[in-house]
Parts: sequence; C-alpha cells; structure tokens
Amino acid sequence: MEGFDLLKKICEVPGAPGYEQRIRNLVTEEVSAFVDEIRIDAMGNLIAVRKGIGDKRLMVAAHMDEISFIVTHIEDEGFVRFHTLGGFDPKTLTAQRVIIHGTEDIIGVMGSKPIHLMKQEERSKAPKIVDFFIDTGLPVDEVKKIVSIGDVITRERSLIQMGPCVNGKSLDNRVSVYILIETLRRLHGKDLPHDLYAVFTVQEEVGLRGAISSAGHINPHFGLGLDVTIAFDVPGAQPHEMVTKLGGGTAIKIMDGSTICDHRMVTYLKDLAEDHAIKWQAEILPAGGTDTAGIQRSGKDGSIAGAISIPLRHIHQVIEMAHEDDIEASIALLLQACRHLDDHKWTF
Repeated sequence: MEGFDLLKKICEVPGAPGYEQRIRNLVTEEVSAFVDEIRIDAMGNLIAVRKGIGDKRLMVAAHMDEISFIVTHIEDEGFVRFHTLGGFDPKTLTAQRVIIHGTEDIIGVMGSKPIHLMKQEERSKAPKIVDFFIDTGLPVDEVKKIVSIGDVITRERSLIQMGPCVNGKSLDNRVSVYILIETLRRLHGKDLPHDLYAVFTVQEEVGLRGAISSAGHINPHFGLGLDVTIAFDVPGAQPHEMVTKLGGGTAIKIMDGSTICDHRMVTYLKDLAEDHAIKWQAEILPAGGTDTAGIQRSGKDGSIAGAISIPLRHIHQVIEMAHEDDIEASIALLLQACRHLDDHKWTF
C-alpha cells in the first residue's frame, strides 16, 4: 500500500482519550507544510486551516484518540487494575500485551483466571472487564515507582500488511487521520471554493467531546465526519447485518445511532462518487455514532453535515482490518468533496 509507512507510524503512536499529546505532535509535523494556519484549542483539538476563495467554512473531523484504559489501583502484589476509556469487547483482551504510560513506558499482559481453575458455570460465561488485571512481571516496589493512579494504558500491536489489507490496533480512527493528512497533501497548491477546517479531534471515544467543542467555535456551514464503520462481512453474518463490506469501496453514511445525515450532503457525496468513478457503498449503522453528530449540531447555526466512512473488520477489538482500496476511495471522495462545494445546489 502506498503510504503504508505513514499509516503504520500514525497507528502505533499512543493517544488515549484526553492524552493525545504524542499523536497530536506527529500530526502537526505531517500537516504543517500543507496548510495556512495551525492552532490547538483549549481542549486539545488540532485545527489545520486551508484558506479558500469563498466565505463559508467546511469542517472535516477525524478523531485522534484510540480506545484505551486508565490505571485505577495497584494491588499489593504489583498487579494493576484499570478502567476502560471507550468501548471494548472483553473477550478479545485475554493474554494481550498493553503499554502502561507511567514515568516510562512499560509492557504489561492482560491476565485473568486460568481456564483450568474455572468452575463449569464460569467457563460458559462471557468475561467482563473487571475479570482482568495487568501483569507487568515487575515487583510491586518497582511498579509503584513507575505507575500511578491515572496513568493511561494503550494496546501494544504493530500494523502489518495482509494481502490488500492492513491489520493492527487503532485503525479506528487512525486510518481517518491518515486519510485527512493525505487529502491535505494532495490539495496543496490547489484552489478551494471555501475555507477548509481539517480538525483532528480529541476524546471522540468517550462521547464526541472534541468535535462538539471545536464545532462550537468554528461554526461550520458544511461538515464531514471521517471515521470507520462496521464491516461484518464474515462467516455467519446475514446480508442485512453486514453494514458494509471490506473492498466494497468508501461508505457514504446515511445514518447511525447519533446522526441522520443531511440528505443534501448524502446526495452531494453520492453524485461526486458517481461522477468521478469512485467505488462506494451506502452505510446505515444501527448503533454507535461519530464526530458527525457534534459537527451537525454544535455550531451556533448548525451545519449541513454527512460522513465518509471506512469499512473496518474486527472493530473495537485488539486488532482491526481495513482494505487499501477502501482507504484510497475515501481519499478520492474527500478530495472531490472539498473542491466542489460551489457546484452543488444546497436547497431543501
């Protein structure tokens, strides 16, 4: 995949909700040459602005944070207890490596009761987050020198290529961070009809908080959320459950659990995809939400908002998988969406 090295770097940099410093610094380095202005608001959102010819504002948001954990307690034996930052599927955590970001970064392993010691009724029950602890392999005195209550914990996993797919942690939503950076790079030197606010938001995984805040002071006329969506195209899935399919193209969101996308933006994106031969699929996500909700409703005047989604298998698990063709199609659609706002009739 072209751009794999950058995507790998973006995915592997830690950035728990509320602790996005490292990923924000990386994004700042990557986009500074392609925009007219960069600022960081009080909440920590990174706002990169490309000036356009007109007087309207398009906000495109990709969240930087990743589902993570936070230290809540250190046992007398040195084992670490934690709380989640964002939603996890507990059954995927068993024996997985994590990184505790204390005074230094240390590796830990998610531990739980061995199956040999489980009663029959325990074996048949799905695990819960409270069943897990983190084992660092260190004595308690050493753990307490490095780890404190409130330190954040991220997953330890490299991004790899598997045929035409990429596989690793935090593709939700670092693949969108990559897409927005790459879009800014390809737009460099090209005229835009209106100002583009490329916003790399914080704390999406715990309630769309960065998008709500940034849309409040940007007050965009148009808005696009850029995030992943479910690709449940696996054995046992019924056609109506799949939402999207890997390799089926970029997804144009119609609705999810937090947003009914503006029909004008949906039509705009569909027309662009057809006119520019961009492979796409429709997305209706029964539950869950993205920064689109914050963009749509949090500006003083509201905005004409929609979303470009990237199909993702194994979402909110230890590893996730995306298809390089869907990533490229998402870049292509976002490029056209930024360049043709004045060519569409935005009447109801």
